[in-house]
Amino acid sequence: MLYEVAAAGREEEGGGGGGGGGVGVKDAVVSPLSTSRLQWGREGGRMGGTLKVMGLSTPGKAEITSLDTGNIEDILNHAGVALVNFYADWCRFSQMLHPIFEEASNLAREEYPDVTQVVFARVDCDQHSDIAQRYRISKYPTLKLFRNGMMMKREYRGQRSVAAIADFIRQQKVDPIKEVHSLEEVNQVDRSKRNIIGYFEKKDSDGYHAFEKVANILRDDCVFFAAFGEVSESERFSGDNVIFKPVGETVPDMVFLGSLANFDLSYAWSQDKCVPLVREITFENGEELTEEGIPFLILFHVKEDMESLEKFQQEVARQLISEKGSINFLHADCEKFRHPLLHIQKTPAECPVIAIDSFRHMYVFPEFKDLMIHGKLRQFEDMLEVVASSPPESSFQKLAPSETRYTILSRDRDEL
Repeated sequence: MLYEVAAAGREEEGGGGGGGGGVGVKDAVVSPLSTSRLQWGREGGRMGGTLKVMGLSTPGKAEITSLDTGNIEDILNHAGVALVNFYADWCRFSQMLHPIFEEASNLAREEYPDVTQVVFARVDCDQHSDIAQRYRISKYPTLKLFRNGMMMKREYRGQRSVAAIADFIRQQKVDPIKEVHSLEEVNQVDRSKRNIIGYFEKKDSDGYHAFEKVANILRDDCVFFAAFGEVSESERFSGDNVIFKPVGETVPDMVFLGSLANFDLSYAWSQDKCVPLVREITFENGEELTEEGIPFLILFHVKEDMESLEKFQQEVARQLISEKGSINFLHADCEKFRHPLLHIQKTPAECPVIAIDSFRHMYVFPEFKDLMIHGKLRQFEDMLEVVASSPPESSFQKLAPSETRYTILSRDRDEL
């Protein structure tokens, strides 16, 4: 099958979610064609026209499962990986995605014939508004990923093409656990990343099956390793064992003390270790973080300046831990996010800089050295007593989902 890719978006900055007014590959929309030429056109002196590309699989009956309140739990709970398209028939972006999603489904079925391995499904949000509300759908189309019935935090936000969606599914099917064959391999893990290592007598155990489920869910947040049998024996002096190796060569390991076979306990512990209180914002995850809809408290710092980041993390944990869930604690590379800095009349040379972005305005913390003063960060977050009387407008709002890519249902936000 042939497709027509029409310019419908913005040019991505740094490969991520914000940017200007050009044509971005990620924001192209695709519809079926019947011609076979590959061409770009110019119209009216501006870049326009269409790109015509070959599809990847022979047209056939798409195996898309329509979900409703009667079948959604059963189907998702029995699917290893499920990609669900939340759509509305009247949405033009949803209409453009339909043939792409169907072709990607056909391709996935060829590669993964077991119907429980990979499921492509859809929800008509007009017909099933209760389901849309349950999953907090705020834009069409939204592609959410599920594993064994559990919705993953990260949506599919990539290019809307057969190849890109099929490749995304392949990535989800890659085993996130690397088996180690000597303890020397464990000693050589990359300590700039968060690592979880499981030591098991054998793979066929309840503890390892729970470990697998946790690794699949947190595969984007931690690196998972496992050792078995004789290789792991010296680390199993009191039975199977799981440890967490934090970032940093000198930071001590942490041991999971709960039941390894208890998935809920294992997942809660691992999530606490793998998802830091202060997360890094990049152009790749900016749209996702912005769509969460809660203000940013953000540290701009030079990438190599880990000391300032550690101080910020400590003070956020000490003064603002109760605000987790109502504000996003983030840090950003000064050079990559030079534009937001300039927006608040700062330069990378002045980093570290702390600011709040309420998605309406940005506010600057006066002096980084005052961070350690007890209550100062809390005062800044709560009362905004130290901010300018006419603060600049939000900069990170530009990373939110674009109306050139989605039909946005609501953009209402409370202003700080």
